[in-house]
Amino acid sequence: MSMVQKICFFYFAALMVAASLNYIPGLTDDQGLAFGIFALDLYDDALHVASALWALIAGLRSRRAARIFLILFGAAYLGDGVFGFFTGYGFLDMGIFTNASLGLDLSLGRILANLPHLALGGFALWAGLRDARS
Repeated sequence: MSMVQKICFFYFAALMVAASLNYIPGLTDDQGLAFGIFALDLYDDALHVASALWALIAGLRSRRAARIFLILFGAAYLGDGVFGFFTGYGFLDMGIFTNASLGLDLSLGRILANLPHLALGGFALWAGLRDARS
């Protein structure tokens, strides 16, 4: 099993954890914010589960499928995190299409809200592109 396939299994687990955050008592506050930072809704949960299943299938299928997952997923999630800084909303859950832009904000709250997509997306893209050169 290749390293990119193993990374896909990590993404499967991480994304399933993300999808479960709203359903673990004590992780959301009175306003429905996970860790008091960001709100997750049914669309976000569905996106995380779909992405997790894609990661699992890619990891089980082949090195090539895993590499493609990492590149496409990485670009999409990294881009979503960048959009979050500039607008306050991402495009993967259609937030930029249904909400007015909040403008650029580099506050700690905005950074923490977008950090998961920036980190997961950035690492996935890096890993997929790095493997493509080998």
